[in-house]
Amino acid sequence: MKVKYLGTGAAEGWPGVFCSCRACREARDRGGKNIRTRSSALINDSLMVDFPPDSYCHIINYGLDLSKLKHLVITHSHQDHFYIDDLKLRKPVFAHLEDDSVLNIYGNKAVAGIMAEILDDNSILKQYLNFHYIPPFETFRTDDMMITPLLASHDRKEDCYIYIFEDKDGKRMLYGNDTGIFPEETWDYIGRFRFDLVSLDCTSGPLQEGTYHMGIPDNIRIKERMLQMGSADKDTKFVITHFSHNGGLLHDQLVEAAKPHDFDVAYDGFELFV
Repeated sequence: MKVKYLGTGAAEGWPGVFCSCRACREARDRGGKNIRTRSSALINDSLMVDFPPDSYCHIINYGLDLSKLKHLVITHSHQDHFYIDDLKLRKPVFAHLEDDSVLNIYGNKAVAGIMAEILDDNSILKQYLNFHYIPPFETFRTDDMMITPLLASHDRKEDCYIYIFEDKDGKRMLYGNDTGIFPEETWDYIGRFRFDLVSLDCTSGPLQEGTYHMGIPDNIRIKERMLQMGSADKDTKFVITHFSHNGGLLHDQLVEAAKPHDFDVAYDGFELFV
């Protein structure tokens, strides 16, 4: 399984759009891995997780051709993960698609409501976007991937999801952005599997949060519990991502803070294979 982190920032990005805090000033000055666009990931070059406002930036930065994208999985309806205005452009005359292919979008009821609203008002767009509501804990299949949404702890107004991805080679990833410590029913489901890769929210950086987001202390709790229950072992890769400037640590500082706990710190463009 190949995973590319297109963006690794929280809702405001880093540096924040309107922010002049120390962490944002230093990120602007230093550049490189300290610049974090809104979070998204590409799995096996064929499936995208989340569609943030920075997707156009990702296309330019990484030479992506999203006309060929067939599957888009959405974690929840917040704008930094589901930027609907750009998806509205997947139709003529804004987009000329060689094979008139459909982009399949998967998500929760809140995402379903937004999709229904735009598709009901646009008969042409229905030919190019196809939405699938997926209930929590119900596994579905794309071309070469088995996917299961699990409940996150993030926004009480909707069932936010984290996801299990399993490819045709049996490699299994837990993608856990925008969540605090997992609900018990999610832990019960996770306990059925062993994971090759675990990607965790680290919005708070070195600080403990645990309710709607996580920091490194919370990531440690997740890792320890997964090891204890056999869902992870010494060969499981743990990656932390989705960082906010409010955590205060720039990339190299995050690497130092995460190193004793054997976490890889993702950055925009970070790519790994499991």
